[in-house]
This record gives sequence, C-alpha cells and structure tokens, in this order.
Amino acid sequence: MSARIDHAVTSGTFSLDGETFDVDNNVWVVGDDTECVVIDAPHDVGVITELVGERAVKAIVCTHAHDDHVRHARALGDAMGAPVWLHPDDLVVWRLTHDVEPDGELADGQVIEVAGTTLTVLHAPGHSPGSVCLYAPELGVVFTGDTLFEGGPGATGRSYSSWDVILRSIDHVLFALPDETVVKTGHGADTTIAAERATVPGPGSPRPE
Repeated sequence: MSARIDHAVTSGTFSLDGETFDVDNNVWVVGDDTECVVIDAPHDVGVITELVGERAVKAIVCTHAHDDHVRHARALGDAMGAPVWLHPDDLVVWRLTHDVEPDGELADGQVIEVAGTTLTVLHAPGHSPGSVCLYAPELGVVFTGDTLFEGGPGATGRSYSSWDVILRSIDHVLFALPDETVVKTGHGADTTIAAERATVPGPGSPRPE
C-alpha cells in the first residue's frame, strides 16, 4: 500500500500576547493503511483520532509550538501511544502552553520514514524560532505549517517571530524546492511553490504596514 495524505479541518482558538482569535486549522496525516505520521495537533483530539483510525502512529510532528498547533499534542500522543516531536528552538513557545516537554527533537535534514515514503525536516524559522516544514519528495508536497500560505508568508507580528527571518527561510529553504511542489499549509487552501514565488517579497524587503 503506497503512502497517501489524509486531511481534516478543526476549529478552535489561537492565543498569544494577551489576545485570542478564532481559527480553523488543517490536520495532515501521512501514511498507509497500517502506519502514519500526524502533522500538528490542533483543537480536537476526536477528529484526529477518527482520521487516523486503527493505524499505528509513529509520531506527532509539530511544525511549530503556537497553541493552536500543539494544545492537544500531549493528549493525542497519550491516546495514540505516539511520541511528540518539536524543534528545540520552539521550546520557549511550547512552554507557554505545556509544563511537560515534548518527547523528541526535530533537526534540520532529519528524515522521517513512514509507509514507504519519507518526510525531510526543513528548519524554516521566522513565524517562530523553531518552525519547520516537512518535504515529501515522493508525494510532491511540502507541509509548511504557518511559514508559507496561499498568498504569502505566515504572520510575524507577534512575540518570537521575525519578518526578515521568515523571508530568508522562504527564499533559501522553500524556494529551493521544485516549482511544481504542492504546498499544504497549516490554515487554508493548498498552493504551489511556483505560485508563491510571485507573492513573497525577497529577503530584506520592508514589512508591509
């Protein structure tokens, strides 16, 4: 059975810097009928467990540690008997939500094998210090979390974020991928690397007002 991508949308809130917003988050599951990897753990453990079904979960991989992506990571990991992995540069953000540390660390270039395919971890800071993207070349996709969306970069107006850094990450990391790569985001619709080349300003560009 070849690897496939399963998808659901969950609704909840995002809180940071004393403000709270309603948000819809994508949940991505990569695997086959036997095993899978869950990308992020937003809002609703029940929706995610239903999406996973009876499969063995190798890991819950966090693209970053904003609370709308990790609030239920520990509960999901416990329910599925799966480790929770996060880039260590995002521990400062993780600790705003959790008192217990993740189970393992993600590193740039790390390869996660699941269901006969691979996900390569790409450290892409800017939206947060430890933001990562997950590139699956055999599937022709990259999971970008909140680093790149249809229409441009992720938000950088809050604590632990940087406009200049996210532009460098997109230019040096994501725009090194093939143009036809499908971008699967943390919120909203898919796009492609080619489409977003026209929307993202180059490194050093001033942040829009």
